[in-house]
Amino acid sequence: MIRRLILVILVALMVPEIDACTSAVVSARASATGRPLLWKHRDTGAKNNFLERVEATDTTYGYVGLFNGGDSLLREAWMGANDRGFAIMNTASYNLAPDTAVVKDREGVVMSLALGVCATVDDFERLLDTLPRPMGVQANFGVIDACGGAAYFETYDSGYRRFDAGDGLIVRTNFSMSGKPGEGYGYIRYNTANQLISEADSITPALFTEGLSRSFYHSLTGRDYLAGEERYVADRDFIPRDISTASIVVEGVNSPDDVAELVLWSALGYPPCAPVHRVTLEEIPEDLRPSGEGYTSPACSEAMELRRSLALYTGGSGRSYLDLEVLRGVVERMHRASMREYER
Repeated sequence: MIRRLILVILVALMVPEIDACTSAVVSARASATGRPLLWKHRDTGAKNNFLERVEATDTTYGYVGLFNGGDSLLREAWMGANDRGFAIMNTASYNLAPDTAVVKDREGVVMSLALGVCATVDDFERLLDTLPRPMGVQANFGVIDACGGAAYFETYDSGYRRFDAGDGLIVRTNFSMSGKPGEGYGYIRYNTANQLISEADSITPALFTEGLSRSFYHSLTGRDYLAGEERYVADRDFIPRDISTASIVVEGVNSPDDVAELVLWSALGYPPCAPVHRVTLEEIPEDLRPSGEGYTSPACSEAMELRRSLALYTGGSGRSYLDLEVLRGVVERMHRASMREYER
């Protein structure tokens, strides 16, 4: 009995480290570019992810999706945008109605399905209405479309609640507003993201990849550790985390006729160590696509290896501490490369 209790506690403690994420949905009116934005800073136990295009069929739209390394059949998209200008992503939620445990972890399957059949935010709502119960999800799904739609769907096995962005924006981490108050995870990251956004001069894709995904500001302590003089810091409750593997902003469009202008600004691997690449529905840089026997992205692997070099030491809890002296130089170098890509 004691061993079983210890195992349950350990599993519970591990949950927020397996699948987390920080995200935002921005309406076209709130964006400085006049186009809707969808941002996901991905935290996951999957150490590699890649981008690939899934071609259209007689009954589905083509799309570009973010897939886990090894998913050679492209079965589970963890973010993506399709040929109609619809885009979707998710964050895990840990305070929604208890799941049934009969069917679970189907968020990637649901997003793949949505990218194939949804053209609008309303289409996604209709899809949720028709999925068999239990849906096998506990997630905040963020969606935008080319018709002015921008919303979150806080979704659990038997239902959902919709939150429209209106003329503004919404941030979500790993709890839901419709869930149990005080439960879930990511409250510090949620406050950090909202504060950094509120202090920004304008809301652009670069605000998210450069201003948030590379930030080591901590909203609880009120300190920006990257701007300080410390050399070492415990890697906890920042937006970038040891398990962060991507930061992607979908810069959408305002009409399905303009879908060729949709861009996925993509940094694969540990975001502070990864440069941003411009990705379109028709063009994906080769380093972001899968290659080799492991079906993994070379760019993601390179950024993750660079992250390992930032650890104080690899034994014990050493990987949980960052060498800021090294990190500052890496972040500055990646930021310069990314801004050249944005300007280009």
